[in-house]
Amino acid sequence: MPLGREVFYKEGLPNRRAMNTSLEKESLAFLLNSSARFLNSAFERRISEAGLGLTPGEARALLTVAAIDGSKQADIASRIGLEPMTVCTYLDRLQSLDLVERRPNPDDRRSKCIYLTQTSEQLLVAVRLEVDSLIGQATEGFSENDLSKFHDLLATVQKNLQMAVSDKSKQAPT
Repeated sequence: MPLGREVFYKEGLPNRRAMNTSLEKESLAFLLNSSARFLNSAFERRISEAGLGLTPGEARALLTVAAIDGSKQADIASRIGLEPMTVCTYLDRLQSLDLVERRPNPDDRRSKCIYLTQTSEQLLVAVRLEVDSLIGQATEGFSENDLSKFHDLLATVQKNLQMAVSDKSKQAPT
């Protein structure tokens, strides 16, 4: 919804209700954005300091492969929100550490599917412990009900934004 003069002014006077609503939405956008940045920074610091032998990007890739084991590299990149070539670098490193393996895609012989190896299990547990600890810190003071509701609301926001991005990418410039 574009924020033109009509939102703030009605008959030449400030429309306080519209202005408050607009500021509340801006504040929500700011909170979501800054929370995501702080979460990413804290994740990167934790993974770097944990001595796991992985970069934060490699840890994200490993967690994503675990979530969608057997997926194509492009699907992993899409889920992380990175370019496929960036994810390829992470997967190359994970493969060199024998944490993932590439297998031929049974549906498309031009592509490969990415799978976890047994070697990855112990490291994956350690990465998940770091994530669990971080989420515990971020949601300190939440009741179980609060946490469940927060999760559901964020999942809805994520879904809505994914659709907005997807719809935007389908509208090719003419």
